[in-house]
Amino acid sequence: MSKDLKAIIKRSEEAWNTGDLSIIDEICAPNYLMHYTFDPSISDLESYKQFISKSREAMPDLHVKIEDKIAEDDKVACRWVVSGTYTVDLFNIPALGKKAKWTGMTIYRFENGKIVEGWWSEDIYGMLQQLGVIPTE
Repeated sequence: MSKDLKAIIKRSEEAWNTGDLSIIDEICAPNYLMHYTFDPSISDLESYKQFISKSREAMPDLHVKIEDKIAEDDKVACRWVVSGTYTVDLFNIPALGKKAKWTGMTIYRFENGKIVEGWWSEDIYGMLQQLGVIPTE
């Protein structure tokens, strides 16, 4: 079963890299609940899909690479790397045309083969430093 759950997480990587939100509808339950420390308003399936779209709008060359996946019982934890060039004013960040690369981790919980909950943590601080939005010291 853990192999199947890991394959579903691999599909999420595809959704982020292509912007194909139908993949999110395929792998997430309609009652998906997102716990995102950077922006608590991103909390349900629709706001999650909007988050993907807006992120791809801000960084058209956005690329997500899942580096590790660990599965146990009804959960999969993954470590990922995101890179992209910030070209559009979004999330109160000006379009600086700078590249950034940062890491994050997500723990997903499954029910009946669908993602029902996700806990997200990422190095937003490091990304903002790379973009020049906040000082490096």
